[in-house]
Amino acid sequence: MTRADVQRWLDRYVAAWKSYEAAEIADLFSADAEYRYHPWDGPVRGREAIVADWIAPDGNASSRDAEGTYDAAYEAWAVDGDRAVAVGTSDYFTDASRTKRDRRYHNVYLLEFDADGRCRSFTESFIEQR
Repeated sequence: MTRADVQRWLDRYVAAWKSYEAAEIADLFSADAEYRYHPWDGPVRGREAIVADWIAPDGNASSRDAEGTYDAAYEAWAVDGDRAVAVGTSDYFTDASRTKRDRRYHNVYLLEFDADGRCRSFTESFIEQR
């Protein structure tokens, strides 16, 4: 994986989070992927389970964001072979007008990719900006 490959994956990740389209989410992950919302969590295992968890109204992702109330920007910070570290921010707004930000999180993602450029291991760490 190159830095550009990882950046394309991150951009697709943001688009999938905004759309909640199962096919977009599924295309990000390998069949045997592991997804951790926190470093201490046991993983959600497998592409289908990850998709189901993302789109579930009460999944580990907490709850589905109302359309237009979420935005994010992540960038590849370090890339070494099939491993990458990404950093960025996730913003949540009070409504789709995005005139008032409700919360901002600073994120770090630990990523491992398969030969097809799909993520096989995703671990998130974040802190809320106060």
